[in-house]
Amino acid sequence: MTTTVKLPNALEMALRQHCAVSGESISEVIRVALEAHLSSHAIDQSSTPWALGAEYFGRYAGPADLSESFRQARGALWDDVAADKSKRRTRAAKSPR
Repeated sequence: MTTTVKLPNALEMALRQHCAVSGESISEVIRVALEAHLSSHAIDQSSTPWALGAEYFGRYAGPADLSESFRQARGALWDDVAADKSKRRTRAAKSPR
């Protein structure tokens, strides 16, 4: 995989000097540094979103038809809005301009 990394000029120059002296490629130095960083900052599996919320999942119960009743309520609201618009249009058409 190829990845582009933007470095400040001073860091780029230090990296190039290191590579020139050590004979390592820029890719190798960056790969080794990244592996060292990731191994020292390993993600603790106990801090995943699932693990953090596990005690709350399923703890609270709502109505079994929550999504369906929400859709019905939303539909009724939109029906009311459409009826109000229709009434306003009818009144506007009847009133003289």
